[in-house]
Amino acid sequence: MSGAVNVSRETLERLEVYSETLKKWNPRINLVAKSTIDDLWNRHIVDSLQVLSHIPEQTHHLVDLGSGGGFPGLVIAIAATESGNPSKVTMIESDQRKSAFLRTVLRETATTAEIMTQRIEETPSQNAQVITARALADLSTLLGFAELHLAPDGKAIFLKGKNWRSELATAQEAWQFDWNEIQSETSDEAVLLEIKGIKRV
Repeated sequence: MSGAVNVSRETLERLEVYSETLKKWNPRINLVAKSTIDDLWNRHIVDSLQVLSHIPEQTHHLVDLGSGGGFPGLVIAIAATESGNPSKVTMIESDQRKSAFLRTVLRETATTAEIMTQRIEETPSQNAQVITARALADLSTLLGFAELHLAPDGKAIFLKGKNWRSELATAQEAWQFDWNEIQSETSDEAVLLEIKGIKRV
């Protein structure tokens, strides 16, 4: 295991259970690309953990969109077991098998979170203070989801890869929003985009 991560021993143990469970399930339901399994810790877990320092203190409700294998939503929920922040995590995942995997990890790590097995656009508005998403959709699509599920004074944190600038330019044609880029700790080409004040143009 590599990658410097500032979490407690208990959280680390939960993340190791999560990692082993994912490796068992992955051949059946393809939670992460097979090519990334050997570097699961850095590529997926550390990548998700970096979101934690950008979640405001005393966040009541964080919603992770299209959680898939649980990045970053399940990682955040596991870390929040001890920190208490956010106090509630909801993961929205339309795939029944992936939802079953997420529930299995919650049970095996004694972690509390809500899993909603439905399409993001068909889920009742969550009014979340923070929304996260990773490897889900282009920025314009994500902003549509955020408009539905984000509280008026909330913020979105989207993990984005090397094409983030072109996605940003396209999104600005249809949306008005305040944004801030944060360099990813795991990839020189990636960023975390913090977005607030989302309105359609």
